[in-house]
Amino acid sequence: MDYLPLPLSGLEPPLTEMEQLIQDTTHHFALTAMRPVSAQLDRLPAEEVIAPQSPLWGVLEKAAGLGLSMTALAQLPPLDRVKLLAIAQEELGWGDGGIAGAILVNHFPVMYSMLAGNEPMVQYCEGKLGCWAITEPEHGSDMLDGNGTLAAGGSSYGKPGCTARIVGDRIVINGRKAAWVSGAMTAQVCALYCHLEENGRTRPGVSCIVPLDAKGVSRGKPLDKLGFRALNQGELYFDNVEVPLAHLLAGPDTYDDFVYRTLCEANPHVAALGIGTARAALEHAVEYAHQRRQGGVPIIQHTSVRQRLFEMFRKVEAARALTRRVLAYNATAPRPSLLASASAKVTATQTAFEVASEAMQILGGNGVTREYPLEKLFRDARASLVADGLNEVLGMKGGSDLINPELLRGAAA
Repeated sequence: MDYLPLPLSGLEPPLTEMEQLIQDTTHHFALTAMRPVSAQLDRLPAEEVIAPQSPLWGVLEKAAGLGLSMTALAQLPPLDRVKLLAIAQEELGWGDGGIAGAILVNHFPVMYSMLAGNEPMVQYCEGKLGCWAITEPEHGSDMLDGNGTLAAGGSSYGKPGCTARIVGDRIVINGRKAAWVSGAMTAQVCALYCHLEENGRTRPGVSCIVPLDAKGVSRGKPLDKLGFRALNQGELYFDNVEVPLAHLLAGPDTYDDFVYRTLCEANPHVAALGIGTARAALEHAVEYAHQRRQGGVPIIQHTSVRQRLFEMFRKVEAARALTRRVLAYNATAPRPSLLASASAKVTATQTAFEVASEAMQILGGNGVTREYPLEKLFRDARASLVADGLNEVLGMKGGSDLINPELLRGAAA
């Protein structure tokens, strides 16, 4: 039964035939393939989530049949492409945030190869399970700041944990990436972002595609986490790993801009997943409010409950509208806006956290039990505030776009 008097896309304009097909397909997949195994995967130890007998593999195999190929979608007009992706990702996030994240990161090497214009790497990565490795043990959010704009005055970020040298027609990689590499335990290919080492010195940076069956690559243990437990994360180690120079996506001259564009690309997709999580929490709360009786009536008839549900609905709709507007802007602007992308990710994930928290409150004691899905949604929403860049750091990085050097010079005069 539908407990919200609106289509799945809420207050969005009517969908085209193709958009409706994508929504129906991904919603059905979320309902029949993701939700039945969601609680099971959430309760498994991290090692068992990726074990050969884990139900995760069946879901990932079915996801590959959804027709959401990045190369196929790239043939569509930009506005059509991002609208379809937003619709699909919201439905996947509605199904299960962790599984949705696992599906999304599999596409990152293809997405970033496309961003670099490296068509051979697009074809090489297509159809393979992927991951994106940028965070390092001693450098988390630092790695999102290629040009050092957020570093404290007169300071540096210190020695990098992973470096690459360009030797002739090869890239030689050494070091490790932190346990937060999403998809690291299952990926076949990795979009690696690290520092360049040359003449005994290091600087940002290099991005390249690394096959994870290459000699010298090893993996740590999967991380045991609060939320997004179906999304495996773990360390990657590189010991004189060599890949052809043709695997290069960005070198030091373009690296900062490439990191900027990477965040512009990734943040709104994570935002769409967050909207799915928020919508799921809202729907559970509305359903429960119709069924739970207190004071002799269903609790939705109490004014305070209706008002809280209204605030939850308002936040979900606002987050969706912003995210889709940002996707449309970045798809058509001469240069994408990190200010916009970061605002979408921060708004959507903060909305997911607030809505899931309020939904738990409406369920009362039932909200904190595993008998109901709200406590898991709450944990997933909390994890989303850190995933794909800490919200506060994204705010600082995106907010840097608001600095106008001319106005600063005028103020100093």
